[in-house]
Order: sequence, then structure tokens, then C-alpha cells
Amino acid sequence: MTPAPTSTLATTENPNPKTSSKGYQIDENSFHKLAIGGSLPNQYPKFTDKLQERKFILEHTAATFRIFARNGFNEGVAGHCSVRDPLEPNTFWINPLGLHFALIRAEDLVHVDEDGNILPDGNQDPINAAGFAIHSSLHKARPDVNAACHTHSLYGRAYSAFGKPLEMINQDSCTFFNNQAVYNSFGGVAIEKDEGKAIAEAAGDARAVILQNHGLLTMGKTIDEAAYLFMLMEKTCHAQLLADAAESKDKPKQYIADSEAEYTARITSNPAILYTVFQSDYKLEERLSNGDFKFAG
Repeated sequence: MTPAPTSTLATTENPNPKTSSKGYQIDENSFHKLAIGGSLPNQYPKFTDKLQERKFILEHTAATFRIFARNGFNEGVAGHCSVRDPLEPNTFWINPLGLHFALIRAEDLVHVDEDGNILPDGNQDPINAAGFAIHSSLHKARPDVNAACHTHSLYGRAYSAFGKPLEMINQDSCTFFNNQAVYNSFGGVAIEKDEGKAIAEAAGDARAVILQNHGLLTMGKTIDEAAYLFMLMEKTCHAQLLADAAESKDKPKQYIADSEAEYTARITSNPAILYTVFQSDYKLEERLSNGDFKFAG
């Protein structure tokens, strides 16, 4: 039997592990505890050929748009996802302006440099100016980030009106423990470079950002991680809004303690596990669309 591939996204051991209030060990590699009887399935492959890695990344990016479309995230010309190019790390790929997420194929993605020049090896269609302002700033400011997702999703937009972080009120919200930021200085449609820079600065080291009066933004080492975080954050905003609406003096919300939230986050927010859990959505899209989002041939 061929051994399962080793993830290139895993973190290192923590020499001084902490424990939760129940005595459960909190460490960087807690995500490995999710699998019994073998390694985590569907881990990120190792590539020796950067062109093959580019093809792989672009097909996963195109699939992300198809999956987002099925979740109702398409909204006119708003919304964009980008991924850093593995061959030219100072450039990235992004969706063209005005093409419905449900129609995007890998060949439709646009290759752009940090100055906004559209490069000849990708689609030559124009891109969203706001998308460029945000994503170019993020890729410059965050060398640890290879991908980012932003759409005008319904519950993210609604919750962003409060300009506050998500509360630790359920297991899923713990994924964002110490891993979320709020940009609370809405400056209109983000077509100005300074607005993109301000968003990147507000993000800090977080991989999830609530853009006040705007929506959600997520980032990751892979497009798969960023996409899964976005879908989870959207659902978590929905759950938060429902909990807030149902709360009363007789039914106050119960909050998860920091130690339990951190213990959970170590398992659920690791880049390797977030890549892995997105693969069920990817494979479903691959089957439903018969791989229509992939490069021809």
C-alpha cells in the first residue's frame, strides 16, 4: 500500500504545551488527533514541477468560485479570490471582472503583477479595481499568505454592520479564536490603493477579517484554506446573528472559556486540516460539474 503523503502545511512541535481547564493538551499539531487508523486524507501534495503546481492551484481556485456560486456568494461584479503564483511569487491570479462565479474555468483566471499589469500567460480580460487594491496589498504585506477570498455574502454583510469580532459561542466560532480582525474604517468602494493598504494593515496577522459595513475577507496558505475559512465564517456570522436575536435576560448566551477555545482552534484552524476539509467540497464540485472548471485536456 502506498503511504499517505506528508502534508507540507503541518506545523512544528510545541516544546512547552499548555492545557485546557480540563487538562487537555494544547499544542500546534493537535489536528493530527482527528484521524484514527491512519494519516489525514487528502493532504496537500508535494510538487517538484512548479508548472504542475500552478495548474493544480489554478484548478482549485476555479473550483472555489464554482463552490461559492453554489453557496450564493456571487453578487454582480463584486467578489474576488486571488492566489499567489508559485513560479513568480510577486504576482497573483484573480478572477476577471463580470464573469459569474458559476462559469469560471481555470483558463479564465487573470495573471497580474503588483503594479496591476495583466500578464500575457493568463486571460487578458480586465479585473476588478477594488479586488486589485485589496489583494495586491494583502500579498505584499503578508508573505505567509498565498490566497485570499472576499465576497459580499449575505450574513457576513449583515454582521459586518456591528463592526465587532465574532464571539466564542460555539465550536465553529473557535476556529477564529485569536485569528480574526476588524477593519472599522469603511472608506467606500475600495478602488483606491490606500484603502487596500489600510485593510491589509488592519488584518495584522489574522487570517479572517470583518470589514465593517462591507463583508468578510479570509486568507490562507492555500486557496482551499482561504475558501473553507470564508464559508465557515459566513455560517458563523449567521449563527451569531441568530444567537444575538434569540438572547434575552432569561436566556443569556454562554461563552466558551479561552482555554477551551484555544484548544479547539489548535485542531480546527491549522492550515493542513483546513486544506483537507475543503477537499470534500472540491470533489463534490468535480463530480457535479464533471470537472468543467479544469483546464481542457
